[in-house]
Amino acid sequence: MSGATTAPARPRPVVQPWARPFWDSARRHELVLQHCNACNQAIHYPRVACPHCGGGDLGWRRASGRGTLYSFTVVESNAPSAFIADMPYVVAVVRLDEGVQMLSNVVQCDPGELRCDQPVEVVFERLDDEFTLPKFRPLR
Repeated sequence: MSGATTAPARPRPVVQPWARPFWDSARRHELVLQHCNACNQAIHYPRVACPHCGGGDLGWRRASGRGTLYSFTVVESNAPSAFIADMPYVVAVVRLDEGVQMLSNVVQCDPGELRCDQPVEVVFERLDDEFTLPKFRPLR
């Protein structure tokens, strides 16, 4: 026995049928949000009914891909983990310009230079042929 250990496999998104357009768009490097046609509100995370009015007439609209950091944390210790090679990494809540909040990562930055209310924009990280993840980077 060598004593070497391997990191656990990274978790993959579980995709419900009503969220498929979100993931299909991300694979094309487009950020889309669900939208209620009854009350005209943006919705995130994807759902089967509007959380604002209860309506079921939902569609999809392309999002601006811009927002601000609402809150974040820098993960500096997370072993053993599938994400150990990424440390330090930033887990953040981003408030999109459309008014919804999205949990994601902030990348392409020095984590020590991040601050709440900092403008960010979406970037995409391809995992494989099926999944591409929307992440965010500070606007330069």
